[in-house]
Amino acid sequence: QVQVVESGGRLVQPGESLRLSCAGSGPTYRLSTIGWYRRAPGKEREFVASISWRGDNPYYSNSAKGRFTISRDVAKNTVYLQMSSLTFDDSAVYYCNTQPPDDTWGQGTEVAVSS
Repeated sequence: QVQVVESGGRLVQPGESLRLSCAGSGPTYRLSTIGWYRRAPGKEREFVASISWRGDNPYYSNSAKGRFTISRDVAKNTVYLQMSSLTFDDSAVYYCNTQPPDDTWGQGTEVAVSS
């Protein structure tokens, strides 16, 4: 199981940018591909982006491609999700986990896009 703490979510307006952080600990986190996922109200949790344990090979969902950038600071055990051009459809609770995810999820961080 991976232990993570997500942070950085807040209320933003459409078109704004936001950076989320996923701080992890333990060898599982350090040696795993880490993904960002999100769950919007009334919807299933969905994959957003992932990055390898070395901080390369980023992979994005179609909705994230071109607007979101995932990165990893190996020394700080932190994975980031830089989001730009946010839309109402990006409103969700964002989680990080291994990719593929295990059964344990953090508390997530909420992103609300509203005018």
